[in-house]
Amino acid sequence: MGIPRHQLSETEIRTQYITPALVKAGWDFKRNAREELYLTDGRILVKGKHTKRGKRKKADYVLFHKPGVPLAIVEAKDNTHAVGDGMQQALEYGEMLDVPFVFSSNGDAFLEHDRTGKSKPIEREISLDSFPSPQALWERFTAVKDLKDSELQTIYTQDYHDDGSGKAPRYYQLAAINRTIEAIARGQNRILLVMATGTGKTYTAFQIIWRLWKARKKRRILLLVDRNALADQTRIQDFKPFGEAMTKVTDRRVDKAYEIYLALYQAVSGTEEWQNIYKQFSREFFDLVVVDECHRGSADEASAWHEILDYFDSATHIGMAATPKETKDVSNLAYFGDPVYTYSLKQGIEDGFLAPYKVVRIDLDKDLEGWRPTYGQVDDRGELIEDRIYNQQDFDRSLVLAERTKRVAERVTQFLKETDRDSKSIIFCEDTEHAGRMRNELVKLNGDITATDRRYVMRITGNDPEGKAELDNFIDRESLRPTIACTSRLLTTGVDTKTVRLIVLDRQIKSLTEFKQI
Repeated sequence: MGIPRHQLSETEIRTQYITPALVKAGWDFKRNAREELYLTDGRILVKGKHTKRGKRKKADYVLFHKPGVPLAIVEAKDNTHAVGDGMQQALEYGEMLDVPFVFSSNGDAFLEHDRTGKSKPIEREISLDSFPSPQALWERFTAVKDLKDSELQTIYTQDYHDDGSGKAPRYYQLAAINRTIEAIARGQNRILLVMATGTGKTYTAFQIIWRLWKARKKRRILLLVDRNALADQTRIQDFKPFGEAMTKVTDRRVDKAYEIYLALYQAVSGTEEWQNIYKQFSREFFDLVVVDECHRGSADEASAWHEILDYFDSATHIGMAATPKETKDVSNLAYFGDPVYTYSLKQGIEDGFLAPYKVVRIDLDKDLEGWRPTYGQVDDRGELIEDRIYNQQDFDRSLVLAERTKRVAERVTQFLKETDRDSKSIIFCEDTEHAGRMRNELVKLNGDITATDRRYVMRITGNDPEGKAELDNFIDRESLRPTIACTSRLLTTGVDTKTVRLIVLDRQIKSLTEFKQI
């Protein structure tokens, strides 16, 4: 005589009742069913200098049509619970994975919930022997998604790229990719994805493009970025599987023999007509244009971004942004429409995919009180300084206070000495000249290191070839140097710098979007 069901643990209920019921229905745990699938990493909890992870969210069962196409969630409870006690948790996971069907079970039966609301009733109890088969659930899935057309199904079910390493899209990337593929399969031509900086927009874009390209739904694709470092990083990392089908537009020259094009929008457009090399392509050459960081101007009627989009008007346009731009002159939503998917900075931190940040505000006396020259005071060039009160709006723009730069450098050095001098750090300055002055002060204050290792502190800006050449080393997890990067805007647009522990803002940032990116 076996142990009574109500005395079994949840794990035993799964093993003895729920898993056998799923297998009997035709679900294969080597092919289309996963048990205990982790969805999040667990929030990073900081206490003093110590960190730990919060509890990870884990679905008991996820059922797939094929890898990357989830159909249902099954949440289990032990038999001391009612059959539907796991439903609220199952609905949360169902929303995260964007699946229409969720189930709860205590080993006696299943409670089924249709998140689309199309079934009547929305919830119903079914016996252990009546769980739907993979084919039955797929048919219901295609019905509620209106994917009965064979061409739509072919596009929607196109394989993801698998490099064999086991890397797979996170749950929110999966939802973003599938929603975008579904929208394009239905003929939607203006699509907006909103994903916080650092949550893998480029990898998400790659999987979208890969699936559309492999399905031959989109044959020639243009990815527009606004930083050269981003284009290079994209080409050698996430987009590497495109191989010889891919090229980066350089030297203002166009080769029409490729299918995947990466381009800096400044490299294909200009103020003079002859500079607009994108017009060397026919208007119908591309059938998909993906705009990274589209809030930087793609919806602005006067911007080069919009001119390019307008030229390739017949193509599908996908805009990707951390925060959509909505002003009286620029509107991402007016151009692309409402986002098909949104994953916020707050959610990324809550899930543990992004690190929480602690803001330490330091105000120098001149920042708070302003600065006024004495009567007849001249600058370093001997020119008379205009007699007025200068404030933070002026510092390191129209007025440079050398002593202020020194004080900031001293505070940064003190902080690193009190914590860890080998912590990768970025100091955002007003411009490249300011970044150069900051570098000089830090070099002097850290002479014990810089005397033997010149790369401890470097200016890494777009117009500094020596510093720019060290960008890959700065973002390399295995490379200790450079340790401190003084920059202006080179590292604000999603360049992957996962090793950074300290960010210093020594410039005026009036945009919430830019602050969130940093």
